Amino acid sequence: MAKITFMGAGSTIFAKSILGDCMLTPALQDAHIALYDIDSRRLRESRQMLDILNKNINQGRARITAHCGISRRKTALRGADYVVNAIQVGGYEPSTVIDFEIPKKYGLRQTIADTLGIGGVFRSLRTIPVMLDFARDMEEVCPQAWLLNYSNPMAMLTGAMLHDTSVRTVGLCHSVQGCAKDLLNKLGMLDDVKKLQWKIAGINHMAWLLEVTDGGRDLYPEIKRRARRAMERIRKRGGARKVEEAARAGGDPDWWRAPEVGVARDMVRLTCMLEFGYYITESSEHNAEYMPYWIKSRNPELIDDYNIPLDEYPRRCINQIAAWKSRSKKLIANPKLDHTRSHEYGSRIMEAIETDVPFRIGGNVINHGFIPNLPAQACVEIPCMVDRNGVQGCYVGPLPEQCAALNRTNINVQLLTLEAARTLKREHVYHAAMLDPHTAAELTLDEIRAMCDDLIEAHGEMLPRYR
Repeated sequence: MAKITFMGAGSTIFAKSILGDCMLTPALQDAHIALYDIDSRRLRESRQMLDILNKNINQGRARITAHCGISRRKTALRGADYVVNAIQVGGYEPSTVIDFEIPKKYGLRQTIADTLGIGGVFRSLRTIPVMLDFARDMEEVCPQAWLLNYSNPMAMLTGAMLHDTSVRTVGLCHSVQGCAKDLLNKLGMLDDVKKLQWKIAGINHMAWLLEVTDGGRDLYPEIKRRARRAMERIRKRGGARKVEEAARAGGDPDWWRAPEVGVARDMVRLTCMLEFGYYITESSEHNAEYMPYWIKSRNPELIDDYNIPLDEYPRRCINQIAAWKSRSKKLIANPKLDHTRSHEYGSRIMEAIETDVPFRIGGNVINHGFIPNLPAQACVEIPCMVDRNGVQGCYVGPLPEQCAALNRTNINVQLLTLEAARTLKREHVYHAAMLDPHTAAELTLDEIRAMCDDLIEAHGEMLPRYR
């Protein structure tokens, strides 16, 4: 019987996805599921929901326990075979608000701020110490466990665990497995593809669709032709923002499913594909803030032309908090609650290790030569094979040099952030921010230093003391 510990189990919807998948997996159906969170109310809600789900889809075979607060953390982890990490340190308030509002005072705008940029740096700095606490407990009470990290910033958090602890860790992001199909679908090609094959590698949220074929036939020429044509139509209609607003105002409740809306929401990625040759795994609103080309105070027209949703993550947080108040009752206490196995990799990793039946994933691991033209210490997102030996990265080979170059601009920030967290030297916080492509394109060195000082002060006890 496997033991699965879920850290951040108050994330009820995500807990349902991962743990519901486990309950539908024969090798995991009798698992001991230990739920851990520091929020007692949200933990109770998740426990209630999972008890119902366990009864409905698993004949009550799983054993579910709940553990609240730091004093109960070791109990939750003790003897675990798998630890799923889905924490967010600081939540929407105060941390996310700080990450957005202080940079905004300096004229630095962001969209998501959970992976790179100044928001990604500070989310890492407040999360890494907590995860290192998890690691110390795991090294003591479940030293052979696999940590499946779903928390962002993926590369920085996974990198910290793999560089600075002995915990066996893999980072997981669902932007990999849906990338090729989503691209083909928005360009009207998916229904005609019979034998889809794809290859993805790079870094988290900026991994590259290196190959996409149908029975060996390269689909990229047609993908690029259709993308170029669709983008030209959008530009003739006044830009991506106007196209989406017109669709929204048209009265159709499924306006967002329209093909032109899919393209209008993906102008950054499609442009990058046409300029640099390859499509990127994560969304345009993410990638808009990973590069210096899109969010520019002296070129504000780019925001509408490319439909860049500034302050998108705070907006999502507010909407999700409001929606949860009504949605929670339907989910938590629904006696007919059901689940269909998702495309998340978590349960499939556990199943492959338990059964020794190999399974391929896209995972985040340290670059031990898998991509030779990226730094060896970088955390890369590559194909990995999983069996009883655990998660094993596969050799990719060099990326196209322009793709590797863009990745390296992000890796610089990631490695300097890890150095700041490791040494607690304020100068490395400055260095990470100064090397961020978007931040450097907008602010002077003095402004960056002052902004970092303001962010450190605003975070207060949520951060260690930087000297």
